[in-house]
Amino acid sequence: MENLRITIVQEDLKWEDTEANLQLFSEKIKALKEPTDLIILPEMFTTGFSMNAECLAEEENSTTLTWLKTTAKKYEVAITGSVIIQENENYYNRLFFVFPNGDYQTYDKKHLFTLANEQHTYSAGKNRLIVEYKGWKVCPLICYDLRFPVWSRNTENFDLLLYVANWPKKRTEAWDALLKARSIENMCYVAGVNRVGLDGNDHEYSGHSAVYDMLGKQISTPKNEKVVFAETLHLNKTELTKTRKRFAFLNDRDAFTLT
Repeated sequence: MENLRITIVQEDLKWEDTEANLQLFSEKIKALKEPTDLIILPEMFTTGFSMNAECLAEEENSTTLTWLKTTAKKYEVAITGSVIIQENENYYNRLFFVFPNGDYQTYDKKHLFTLANEQHTYSAGKNRLIVEYKGWKVCPLICYDLRFPVWSRNTENFDLLLYVANWPKKRTEAWDALLKARSIENMCYVAGVNRVGLDGNDHEYSGHSAVYDMLGKQISTPKNEKVVFAETLHLNKTELTKTRKRFAFLNDRDAFTLT
């Protein structure tokens, strides 16, 4: 597929209220006016960035995954975002990438946010995920992963790098700068989807959800930092291939192995 239509959804999440958040996103998705191929939701989109995993965690095949599958099938789209999941005795900040037919792949957040003691509640993932969807290679990551360029490095020639996040307002400049940097250094489209509003710990989030092209140009519409919205962008595979061929920066990248 030459064009991939992605929809970034920025919302004010209801604190630790799965039912309310699923209803919120159901209404938002139902109201979309433009066809799309992929809907991207924030990190922990059913709860907000909570360390209350013991009370909030779901088994993998529970409420939220059922909702994701149902939504994907109903609208014939792929949908992605992260959720608090319990597996055996461990908790994970787990991203689901659900395909239009209900099949799915998962990625567990690798870099746990030590400033919020995330590592004391959640277990870190070990493997990066590359999704193949409609002729595009997509690498989905989660929030704090954005700060680590080696983990984000384009060693598989992926076309789209995406980050789902709960990134606080006080570090918005870093969010903006790092998203742009990841697009430039990896010569790929980058989508960053953040939340807005206050969470239950009084942390404020400024949104700044955005999509950048392979040369670091923002192609999404800049929004007021407090606004909730869903915006659909058209990513062009031909333009991506032509730009990579013209500049060929990825041919000069360093070789390394992630461990």
